Amino acid sequence: MEIQAIVGLLSLLAIFTHVLLILASHCNNGSSKLTGIPEPPGALPFIGHLLHLLGSGDDPVARTLGAMADKYGPLFSLRIGLRLLLVVSSKEMVKEFLSTNDKVFATRASITVGKHIGYNNAIFALAPHGQYWRDVRKMANLELLANNRLEALKHVPNSEVEAMIKELFKLSEDNRVATISEMFEHMAYNIILRKLVGKRFSGAEYGEKSSEAGRIRSGISDALFLSGVFVLSDAIPCLECMDFQGHVGSMKRTAKELDSVLDIWLQEHLHQKELGCKSNEDRDFMDVMLSNFDEDAMISGHTRDTIVKATTMQILILTGSGSTAVTLTWAITLLLNHPKVLKAAQEELDTHVGKDKWVQESDIKNLNYLRAIVKETLRLYPPGPLTGIREAMEDCKIGDCFVPKGTRLVINIWKLQRDPRMWENPSEFRPERFLTTHAEVDVRGQNFEYIPFSFGRRSCPGIAYGLQVVHLALARVLQGFDIATMGGMKVDVREGLGIALPKVEPLQLVLKPRLPKDLY
Repeated sequence: MEIQAIVGLLSLLAIFTHVLLILASHCNNGSSKLTGIPEPPGALPFIGHLLHLLGSGDDPVARTLGAMADKYGPLFSLRIGLRLLLVVSSKEMVKEFLSTNDKVFATRASITVGKHIGYNNAIFALAPHGQYWRDVRKMANLELLANNRLEALKHVPNSEVEAMIKELFKLSEDNRVATISEMFEHMAYNIILRKLVGKRFSGAEYGEKSSEAGRIRSGISDALFLSGVFVLSDAIPCLECMDFQGHVGSMKRTAKELDSVLDIWLQEHLHQKELGCKSNEDRDFMDVMLSNFDEDAMISGHTRDTIVKATTMQILILTGSGSTAVTLTWAITLLLNHPKVLKAAQEELDTHVGKDKWVQESDIKNLNYLRAIVKETLRLYPPGPLTGIREAMEDCKIGDCFVPKGTRLVINIWKLQRDPRMWENPSEFRPERFLTTHAEVDVRGQNFEYIPFSFGRRSCPGIAYGLQVVHLALARVLQGFDIATMGGMKVDVREGLGIALPKVEPLQLVLKPRLPKDLY
């Protein structure tokens, strides 16, 4: 019996070794095609440069890749298991890939998170290039994220920002500390949930793990984290059935939890649709999606219900805690650590708006320094420090370099926006640069050294939405309160892990009202 077991084990070992040798051969053959593009030394057979990334510890991947760019230049290649990956971090290379060759790199690489959390890539941000991606993205733009829809629904962010200000005022009156990072998160969720599914929740409900609010908040947080982890089978597909890291199991559990809440909301909307109890004015985005698809619709292998739930989740991720709230938290963090900038921002508000009324969205265009603060925050802490992984749909040439079909691409936005050739003292917080040397640089990315929301066909569709909320919320907080940390200490600026760059520690403030009491 023991001999049979040993023979069986040796046979399995021989087969596995044979497979490794074949895969290593494929990996080495593929990488040799990228002639003229630097590659860090130390790539190992079969796994390539995996250890370079896995050894980064608690550093965000964008920082690790940025350190590699310092050594190997703004365009270098990595062998990640069996995959060829190009990493780009210069203005010139970004223009070459995302403008000149944008059509070639218009599709997303199929990765594990898209399969398990993204409803098998039904989330349009992860969907492959094609008609499905175009149609769903267009629907989200026209019905929710376009400027005319933002104008029509501007009462929603106005009322939610107002509710947050009232809560902050109450905390200040009670001499209590405000965990403003959480309050930004609750505000951001309520704004988008009201537009998406007609719901809002209290801070207590978000803190209750078993409530719909607590479950969706926790699920989205986990999804954001898991979207930024490295999954071994994304590099070595034959290992998909062996979840060595436990990430696949975590993704499946997170997906199940999110789907259960999304399905509750979907069934509520289907019931209301049957009753015909909603007027056109009361319809939210989920109602619009249900009216756009037949019950038995099947598009690119996705059912109507899957498309509705996937798109709802996508927009929650796009506009919730992973972007709007994180940007606001970093903006306040930077201002607390730079009191002169904070004072100048409040003086601008006092000059252009005054202290006898609240700043309105229509005032933002006159608040040049405030808008520069937001731009500089997005430069240092872009909502997505790395673009989603794109994949070449055909062979192409980048300069004199041949890039074969299937090559993967990631833009290191974090590194790009700290390029010392483009930005003087790039690691310093200097909003004034957007009033002087970079006054013409815009978040839309036309200058290519500054693309906080990416660029091209795969850029973030929620730019206008995000800026609307960030500008208004930041302006109201700065106008309404003098802010400080407990004990006047500097704020910890360590970055967390995940698809975004969250602050590791929650941001807590001591507030003092600046306006007449009757305005609160």
